[in-house]
Amino acid sequence: MKKTLLTVIICAFTLLAKAQDASVEKSVFGIQTGPIGLWVHNESRLSNKIALRSEVGLDASFWSGYNSTDFILGMVISIEPKWYYNLNKRKDKSKRIDGNSGNFISLKTSFHPDILLASSNDNINLVSDLTIIPTWGIRRNIGNHFNYEAGFGIGYIHYFNYENLNIIGESDVGVNLHLRIGYKF
Repeated sequence: MKKTLLTVIICAFTLLAKAQDASVEKSVFGIQTGPIGLWVHNESRLSNKIALRSEVGLDASFWSGYNSTDFILGMVISIEPKWYYNLNKRKDKSKRIDGNSGNFISLKTSFHPDILLASSNDNINLVSDLTIIPTWGIRRNIGNHFNYEAGFGIGYIHYFNYENLNIIGESDVGVNLHLRIGYKF
């Protein structure tokens, strides 16, 4: 009887250990670059499936005018809660979840202060804006330290008034379309 009870208890502990949920990492620090910028980020665990990403970076913008193509390079500060919704499914299929590798839904909130770091034209002013954009995305690892991330979302953008500048409509539709490759420290 004692041997049977001991065997049942050992089997129960084995099942409980396997039933443990997959979780995002406690903290992920890295740097990412894409076609139009460079960003430094940290993702901190809030729960098993939710991480808070804080990010500081440089965003570049390009556009064509009458007879010229101009660009600006400005600063961006972002806070983004991310819900990684398929970690258990990836773990069950023996796919990687380290470095928060998985699919996510987030609410990206970014602020572009009126700090212009570089521009192709001296007559360009950067207008501060705040964006709040629900985003769907993926992150996958390449080796131990490299990763790539892609995402898309449509949301809200609000432009702040700037001295001696008229803005037609202070709010508009904002788009978050990103493709980045990064290094995890």
